Amino acid sequence: MTADDVREAAAALARHALELPELARARTVAAYVSVGSEPGTPPLLDALRARGVRVLLPALLPDNDLDWGVYEGPGSLARVRHAGRMELLEPSGERLGADAVTGADAVLLPGLAVDARGMRLGRGGGSYDRVLARLERAGARPALVVLLYDTEVVARVPAEPHDRPVHAVVTPSGVRRFEAPA
Repeated sequence: MTADDVREAAAALARHALELPELARARTVAAYVSVGSEPGTPPLLDALRARGVRVLLPALLPDNDLDWGVYEGPGSLARVRHAGRMELLEPSGERLGADAVTGADAVLLPGLAVDARGMRLGRGGGSYDRVLARLERAGARPALVVLLYDTEVVARVPAEPHDRPVHAVVTPSGVRRFEAPA
């Protein structure tokens, strides 16, 4: 994809995501900052913040778990290189703890693919599996939404017993729902 294609896809992704009722009524959204070739999240993060939504962003911990901080705009992000891993943009402010995600009304998840059942394939580090398990233990029931390119919605991905389906996938061409959030 060209740089223009990536920007156009990010704008379309934000447009479709912002139409989701779950995001329209959310007071707190846990999200992430896209890296590399991932579908771009900055336009969506800024639009949510402009709506008055409290946006939580992850900070990767040494054990692959995630801590959370509040997104205060592009200037509140710091580039952090993790040993043996990629460089990430993380919130530079106060850390709220791993359990902060349990207060989110919606959680935007990264992924490599999602299938017709709503099963998400991650990068294999287990960070978001821990997030989903933490939500379940806390009895939290936020809307779970994956942000992908259209070609990353596939017929089937491998799933393990601990994997949980998501409620929707947002792509530059629209939204596909798998089940209504509780």
